[in-house]
Amino acid sequence: MPKMKSHRGLAKRVKATGTGKLKRGRAYTSHLAPRKTTKQKRHLRKQSLISTSDYKRIKSLLVK
Repeated sequence: MPKMKSHRGLAKRVKATGTGKLKRGRAYTSHLAPRKTTKQKRHLRKQSLISTSDYKRIKSLLVK
């Protein structure tokens, strides 16, 4: 059986932290950006961790 490939689209969007958790960028950053407040855009710039409910599903797509 061939090797499992990681999902390349997801691999480009997710990075692992030093402790093994997964970081992701936030949505709603570019589309219709001028009407969003400066505060909202500033908070959207920060990375966030993938939630624990999604972790197992996303980890399976990142098989190496």
